Amino acid sequence: MRSGMHLAHLSLTNFRNFVRLEKDFPIGPTLLVGANAQGKTSLLEAIHYLSYATSPHTTNDRQLINFLTLQETTPVTRIVAEVRRQDRTFEAVQDRPFDVAQDRPQRIEIRLILEPAGVVGEQRLRKEVLLNGIKRRVRDLAGLFNAVMFLPQDMYVIEGPPSERRRTLNDALTQADPTYADALSEYGKVLSQRNALLKQLQERNGDPDELSFWDEQLCEYAATLVRARALALSELENLAEPIHQDLTRGMETLRLKYLPSYHPATYSEGQIGLPMDTAVDLTSIGRDAIRSGMSTTLERTRQEEIARGMTLIGPHRDDFSFLANAIDLRLYGSRGQNRTAMLSLKLAEVDWLQQRTGEIPVLLLDEVLSELDTERREDLLTRVNAAQQAILTAADLGMFHQDFCKKATMWKIVGGTVSDLGI
Repeated sequence: MRSGMHLAHLSLTNFRNFVRLEKDFPIGPTLLVGANAQGKTSLLEAIHYLSYATSPHTTNDRQLINFLTLQETTPVTRIVAEVRRQDRTFEAVQDRPFDVAQDRPQRIEIRLILEPAGVVGEQRLRKEVLLNGIKRRVRDLAGLFNAVMFLPQDMYVIEGPPSERRRTLNDALTQADPTYADALSEYGKVLSQRNALLKQLQERNGDPDELSFWDEQLCEYAATLVRARALALSELENLAEPIHQDLTRGMETLRLKYLPSYHPATYSEGQIGLPMDTAVDLTSIGRDAIRSGMSTTLERTRQEEIARGMTLIGPHRDDFSFLANAIDLRLYGSRGQNRTAMLSLKLAEVDWLQQRTGEIPVLLLDEVLSELDTERREDLLTRVNAAQQAILTAADLGMFHQDFCKKATMWKIVGGTVSDLGI
């Protein structure tokens, strides 16, 4: 029996251009139609934010707060959702903070609060997460509500810096694996402490052995991240490749190649950091081997890292590449190729999350048909119809064939107000 996430109700207060929104969401496809700058993308962003309280649009959560609210003494933005899991009796998994019984609604609430910082005129942002009314950590959101979102600017994941590709992979793994979410959070904290110590050692010529404690911690979390990323990319590639074949009519084969900053096969004795295009499969290397190998490498590179005042190897410098017929799309891909590759990855992520969690995630597609030809639109809409819940946005209703429109719930959005679309 298929099980899936279902966003049953969404409440927004002072989020982007939504002063207030209360909306029930049906199962199946929902088509949101409106002109630019009316709130279509912001609505998808709010839904996606429920997954792990991070926006794909901005690194500063202050930008999510409605600008009119900023005039208040203590502005507050709220996203509240009623979430159901359909067709499954869910038992607690990996210490998730609440138990989701079959079709029983659960409440997720995220608050963004700008409050005085103690200095006149300054404010600090506080983020609160409540699960069924109980305050929790942000990372406790991992796996509670899974959603996959495709945006037109997602092509920048392929064309942009490694940080964009790391973010995309982290977003997927955080939803699928609470252990990964914990390791990622702790790795960031340890990395900051280690970099601060490296900077101190660079400036005052202290004892390098002070790094040993942080090295041990860093390698512990790094091994979890590297191992999980290698497995995830291998699994995603297996799922994305046939989808890409379909979308390109058999003209292209897609590969996802992991490029870890630390790879055991490239750090042998006397060849520290040698840039090699190794054929060694990282999924065949155990977590303990990754951890111990990285620890040895950190000892060898210690003087160089002190001289630079920063950690030079580790998951924070990982990358992966998209290869179509063995061609690196970041360097040589056309706009159409890159868009199709990202769409293949996002559709594969839906299947991958279902395999990993046992539940079909909510699919969020923003203006996804605008640059696809007629055949690819048909292929995509067929896949959308198979999703348990999908929310699509469009400025032009003419891109959707009549049969799809008849099956979909049709809404229009004007100035942050959502209403039924009369046709």
